Amino acid sequence: MRAIVMRAAGGPEVLRLETVRDPDPGPGEALVEVTAAGVNFIDVYQRSGRYATPLPHTPGMEGAGVVRRVGAGVTGVRAGDRVAWVNVPGAYAELAVIPADRLVPVPPGVPARTAAAVLLQGMTAHYLLHDTYRVRPGDTVLVHAAAGGMGLLLVRWATLLGARVIGTVSTQRKEEIARSAGAAEIIRYDRCEVAARVRDLTRGRGVAAVYDGVGAPTFEASLAALRPRGVLALFGQSGGPVPPVDPQRLNAAGSVFLTRPNLEHHIAHRSELLARAAAVFDRVVAGDLEVRVTSVRPLAEAAQAHADLEERRSTGKLLLTTEEGRY
Repeated sequence: MRAIVMRAAGGPEVLRLETVRDPDPGPGEALVEVTAAGVNFIDVYQRSGRYATPLPHTPGMEGAGVVRRVGAGVTGVRAGDRVAWVNVPGAYAELAVIPADRLVPVPPGVPARTAAAVLLQGMTAHYLLHDTYRVRPGDTVLVHAAAGGMGLLLVRWATLLGARVIGTVSTQRKEEIARSAGAAEIIRYDRCEVAARVRDLTRGRGVAAVYDGVGAPTFEASLAALRPRGVLALFGQSGGPVPPVDPQRLNAAGSVFLTRPNLEHHIAHRSELLARAAAVFDRVVAGDLEVRVTSVRPLAEAAQAHADLEERRSTGKLLLTTEEGRY
C-alpha cells in the first residue's frame, strides 16, 4: 500500500509518500480501507516535533473508510461496515489498522469525506459546548478563529443552542464566512483590541465563555474578555503554547475558570465515544451543521496540505484522499 511516512520531525517536507507492506489486524483490531483523512493541527504538532512521536510515523488522527477485515475477538464491526475514527494515528494511508472499539459507524446519509471532515472537530465542539461550559440560551460567548474548520462548527452549534456568538477573524472574506455560520458579531483582530471590543459589545460585562484554540497570541485577550466566573476553554495552541499562568490572575479577572481540555478525555469510554459521534452525525444529517471542506488533496500532497493549514490559507476543513482522480 501507499502511505505518508515521516522519518524525522521537521517542516512539511518530511512528509513523504512511500510504498510499504500492507498491515494485518491483530486481536481486537480492524483493517480499514481509508477513503479520506482529516488534516488537523495535532498532525502538525506531531510532524514538527512539538508533540513527541515515535519514528517512523504515519500521521493522520482522523479518518473514514470501509472495514476490509477484522482480527480475532472482534464482534462490534465486520467487513463492509462504513466507519470513522479519531485519535488513532495512521490515516494518511490507503490502509489503516484501528482498534475496533475506537471505530464508530457512519450513517447512510453521511458521505465518507464528510465523516472524515467533521468527526474530530465535531466531537470537540460537542464536549466544549455541552461539558466544558454548557451553553445556555441567552449566553454570549467568544470564538477565536471563527472562520476555520473548528471555529465554524463552534459558531454554528453555539448559535443552535441559543447563544449570541462573537467571533474573531483577520480578513473581510473570513468575516463573511463566520457571519454565514451564525456569528452575531465579528471582531477583526487586525483592526482593534479584542478584549476592549468585547466589553463594548457586552456593555462592559464580558462573555460567559471563550473558546480559544489559538493559544499564545490570543490568551491575554481571552482572559480579559471574560465576565466574572466565566470560563476560558483553551482547547488548542495553533499559535503556540501559553506560558505558565499565576493562579492569582484568575482571581483578579473575576474568579474565572481556566481549563485545558482534551478530546481523548471526553471519549475515553466507548459509550461516550458512540454518543458524541452520534450527536455530531445527527446534526449533519438534519442539516444543522454544514461541513465546509475547502481543500481535498491526494496523499502525495500531504506536505502542501500542512503548509496551507499552518499558514492560515484555509477557511474550513482540509482532507487527504486515496481516491485518485476523484478529488
